[in-house]
Amino acid sequence: MKTILQDPKCPSFVQDPYAFYDTLRDLGPITYWQDLDLPVIASYDGVTMGLRDRRFGREAPEGFRPAHPEHLRAFYDVDDHSMLELEGDRHKRLRGLVLRAFTSRRIKELAPEITQTCHELIDAFPTDAFQNAQTDDGFDLLRAYATPLPIRIISKLLGVPEDMGDQLLAWSNAMVAVYTPNCSIETQVAASNAALAFSDFMRAYIDKRRLTPADDLISHLIAAEEDGDKLSTDELIATCILLLNAGHEATVHSIGIAVKTLREHQTPVEMLSDIAIDGTIEELLRYDPPLHLFQRWVNEDTTFLGQDFKRGDKIGLLLGAANRDYDAWDDAGVFDPTRKVKQNTAFGGGIHFCVGAPLARLEMRIALPVLYERCPNLRLTETPRYANTWHFHGLERLMVKTS
Repeated sequence: MKTILQDPKCPSFVQDPYAFYDTLRDLGPITYWQDLDLPVIASYDGVTMGLRDRRFGREAPEGFRPAHPEHLRAFYDVDDHSMLELEGDRHKRLRGLVLRAFTSRRIKELAPEITQTCHELIDAFPTDAFQNAQTDDGFDLLRAYATPLPIRIISKLLGVPEDMGDQLLAWSNAMVAVYTPNCSIETQVAASNAALAFSDFMRAYIDKRRLTPADDLISHLIAAEEDGDKLSTDELIATCILLLNAGHEATVHSIGIAVKTLREHQTPVEMLSDIAIDGTIEELLRYDPPLHLFQRWVNEDTTFLGQDFKRGDKIGLLLGAANRDYDAWDDAGVFDPTRKVKQNTAFGGGIHFCVGAPLARLEMRIALPVLYERCPNLRLTETPRYANTWHFHGLERLMVKTS
């Protein structure tokens, strides 16, 4: 296994990690990324196999679970009960309960709500008279559109008050930041504080829903608990927090990056028509996905892609790299919305495939055409830059004007 150095916080890497991914693939099927202290896989075949191979998992094997530092105790009190971090029967039960709410029928029923929300957000866009005429900056489409849309929809699905949106977003942003490789102590403390406040809110709201059930996911999860599935309050809290976090984080980035990509490539509006948009969305997700790294524990001594691993080792699966593998796609570095649809790794794979993927796709399928229909003269007013959180790949802001 060859070794490579690359600071994941290096500005040039953050703005364009894809050249580095090409280098990784040229070095062999598995490369040791020294800065992350992690063997990583960058090929499409390797990543897709790793996502589905039961020799690897999200949960540390018995005897290898790392000790949690005290300043992160509140964060792991939530994370240790998260479906994303579990395997086996606990994962299967939690995922099964969640999928009862994420049925295709229930998601399709959200389409009118998504459409209405898109129009309401666009109605509130600043007009040219209120945009900064001196600097011609325009306004931030992330704040005005890409961020509030998914948080409103996932809040409605769960049954959480929409007026809590800003607070939920702040807690969520603080919590997910801790997953960024080599994050600071300050980031970790902020994540733990957010987890504590988020948990307290959810605990009180779950208690309220026990007394006054409604037709929402929280109520359905509570009912499942009472029917004997033995879903503990801690599991309920962790599941709701996970869904709120995952239900908007990737979609915010996906919508923002999608608009950036479409505008920079001057993509014809016809590619957002009913007949073409599904292929366009898949190409957008392939070309520049919102999540670039999944890590997996090794469950048993084994050999994978010619490399020996011991139980308790970890591997890194580079989703963004897999999506740009030239062995998997012709001209992989080219954005081509007419490309034949093929499953990419943007939402993971295997038993941990993102349960919210159909909802994210639906939100993009509605949000992008509505935006372009309502704002046909939309243009970027500055070159978009990615935030310094390479792992969660998203823009700092997206400054635009609509005329």
